[in-house]
Amino acid sequence: MVRNIVFLLISKIKKVVHTYRVNMYNLREGIQIQKKAFLDKSINISNIRGGTVEIDSYTEVLFGVCLMAYGGKIKIGKYCSINPYTIIYGHGQGVTIGDNVLIAGHCMIIPANHEFKNKNIPINQQGMKSKGIIFENNVWIGAGCVILDGGHIGQGSVIAAGSIVNKSVDCFSMYGGVPARLIKRI
Repeated sequence: MVRNIVFLLISKIKKVVHTYRVNMYNLREGIQIQKKAFLDKSINISNIRGGTVEIDSYTEVLFGVCLMAYGGKIKIGKYCSINPYTIIYGHGQGVTIGDNVLIAGHCMIIPANHEFKNKNIPINQQGMKSKGIIFENNVWIGAGCVILDGGHIGQGSVIAAGSIVNKSVDCFSMYGGVPARLIKRI
């Protein structure tokens, strides 16, 4: 009985602290987080090079996640789950994540590529190109996936763990492998 009361009190205290953190993030220009979103205290949200990060209601961003705008835009919809140690960059055209999207742990989402055509100029001075990445609604990305620039994940699709996506994925389908290929229609 006493244990349950202590647990209940700790849960209420955590919610109060969490709400305070969300309000602190809202003070930074370019970062918008709805109050009903859940953010673990260990996440890193950065727009120090400009850009925006938006997280909608009822979305959870769990421990160790990095959201780095790098001058672009990261937009995450409602009822999403971004799991531990996932990294989402926002360079160039950015990343748009629809509603009800599940992204498992240890995923990398990279919406840009370095140019490297001129061998006489260092890669870090040749600029970047970007098409952006879009996740439509109701998508599940398995653990350890890499979604590269130009990836467009269609509604209701599943990406198998460990896959690398560098193109469009059809709606209501399962893709897997390196590079990801159609496994079956759902």
